[in-house]
Amino acid sequence: MKKICFLTLLLAAFAARAETVVVELVLKEHLFAPTQLILPAGKKIKLLIHNQDGSPEEFESFSLNREKVILGQATGVVFLGPLEPGEHSFSGEYNPDTARGLIKVVPLSEWQAGGH
Repeated sequence: MKKICFLTLLLAAFAARAETVVVELVLKEHLFAPTQLILPAGKKIKLLIHNQDGSPEEFESFSLNREKVILGQATGVVFLGPLEPGEHSFSGEYNPDTARGLIKVVPLSEWQAGGH
């Protein structure tokens, strides 16, 4: 009985993990690439931010209520969602004039049709 419960919990954990969409963002020369991310509505998002600069930067989005300092030559993780369709700007707090971007959240069917 304990083995069945453990296996059920393990399968549930894998199913939940499959629900998370992983997206990567690169910061190089104080610029985010890509500058626009298209994400699916209703899904959990794991945003991996690779800071290729030598200095730290803070990913910041007021509309998403997220802030994350990423050290130079390091990767940071920001979890989002599930989100409703809409747009959310983000920037680097230390270089707000250059490190800028936009997250566009679209219905899941539109996101899937876009080949993501």
